[in-house]
Amino acid sequence: MRVLIKGAGDLASGIACRLHQCGCSIVMTDLAVPTAVRRTVAFSRAMYERTVEIEGSAAQLCSNMDEVQEVLRRGDIAVVIDPEAKIREQWKPDAVVDAILAKQNLGTRIDDAPIVVAVGPGFTAGKDCHCVVETKRGHYLGRCIYTGSAIANTGVPGNIGGYTKERILRAPCDGVFEPVVLIGDTVQRGDICGTVNGMPMRSEIPGVVRGLLQSGVVVTKGMKSGDVDPRCERAHCYSVSDKARAVGGGVLEALLHLDLLAKQRERTN
Repeated sequence: MRVLIKGAGDLASGIACRLHQCGCSIVMTDLAVPTAVRRTVAFSRAMYERTVEIEGSAAQLCSNMDEVQEVLRRGDIAVVIDPEAKIREQWKPDAVVDAILAKQNLGTRIDDAPIVVAVGPGFTAGKDCHCVVETKRGHYLGRCIYTGSAIANTGVPGNIGGYTKERILRAPCDGVFEPVVLIGDTVQRGDICGTVNGMPMRSEIPGVVRGLLQSGVVVTKGMKSGDVDPRCERAHCYSVSDKARAVGGGVLEALLHLDLLAKQRERTN
């Protein structure tokens, strides 16, 4: 199955890893300057490192369709700078997965491909897409919704180690972000993890820096710029998260289920 994934952040990349391991041909699209904080497990890192490998799945930045086809021929994931996913018109995928996680629909339509799956809130199955996959941590994480929408965005991050919003590092002002620590470093409450125009961005909790923006990203005040994990498991910084695996499993189920229904309709007709 040829799958176009819109977005290449950590959640989209967890989805890509699961689909890639199942034999899908995958093209991912994202911004030229990505803003994923969990960069160690995000294929969007290819935008400035060109090649990325996550848990055995390799991806490469491509600048044209010939390069995309070459990367796919050798069995890797193709990543392109294409915020509007215009490559869809040329590549004609079997399925489109919107994993941008903008909490709103930025342009995905149910007729973009034979199968369209959207991840998280902001979409309605049967209207914008054929299926919505739940992203809220808890009992329904990874659930496939074929009629209706995911749980609305609460604005409060999921609970990890007893912390929610406290574990998120946010830009203290508008400006250019510069990291002070590295992903995988241990920090204490009050430690400076980065600066924006010289103003410090401090951790509110002790833990391991699980995510951090790359140097030079233009941010706005309050923008998510990092993530501290209170569980202090450094290995978690370099592996796909439990949430991304669950959502990836939901997307895989949706693709197979919708493909099966389409084949059953063909046989009936």
